[in-house]
Amino acid sequence: SPQLYKQMCAISFEKVYTVTPIWRAEKFNTPTHLNEVRQMDIEQAFADDETVMKVLEEILVHMLAAVKERCPLELELLEREIVVPELPFSRVTYTEAIEMLQGAGEEIAWGDDFSKPQERRLTELVGKEAFFLKDWPSVQKAFYAMPYEENPDVVHAFDCIYSGIEISSGTMRIHLPELLREQLRKKGLNPDNFTHYIESFAYGAPPHAGWSIGLERLTMTVTGMQNIRECCMFPRDRDRLVP
Repeated sequence: SPQLYKQMCAISFEKVYTVTPIWRAEKFNTPTHLNEVRQMDIEQAFADDETVMKVLEEILVHMLAAVKERCPLELELLEREIVVPELPFSRVTYTEAIEMLQGAGEEIAWGDDFSKPQERRLTELVGKEAFFLKDWPSVQKAFYAMPYEENPDVVHAFDCIYSGIEISSGTMRIHLPELLREQLRKKGLNPDNFTHYIESFAYGAPPHAGWSIGLERLTMTVTGMQNIRECCMFPRDRDRLVP
């Protein structure tokens, strides 16, 4: 993943982006997960989570509108009707989402992650084609997510749900070296293994934030495929390396 590197780049260049293959030690082997994906990333300095959420919703609407305009024959072949979401997307906090699901009879507690069926159920409850789930528990997000000062158990993090599926996630990042070390230890990681990363923030790094979109998963959502493996030529998952 380019995660740590794009943060280090944003310190100097302010705004960075990349569209590149990435590899990850993905523990899930489901119709929506791969170990190798093509990923669109951005990172922006002097920004918080809300800043980059606005960028994300505008980019997603632009992409969907472009596909709808330029690919009518392909969409007809796939029997797909693209709904371009209205701006701005709704913002739903993690806590609000938990309460909505509990009220609908779902067995879920604060601190749990959402299952794929629960993401689809949330889409029904929110009543929007696309929306943000924000303000997540720290236990559900990576060590670099910035905690709220008034409640360190909650971090400046968000997922973007489109058509019932999480297609992007992002956070405001920690830019303070001591807080980074503290969060690494809380996650059971050794700060000594992240020396170059931490030291890049040592001489005055700005607040920054970013997100990533898994392009195969977005393609799956747009085309209506039921398995992400149908959206790439040579899928790589926990059980498949060749061809």
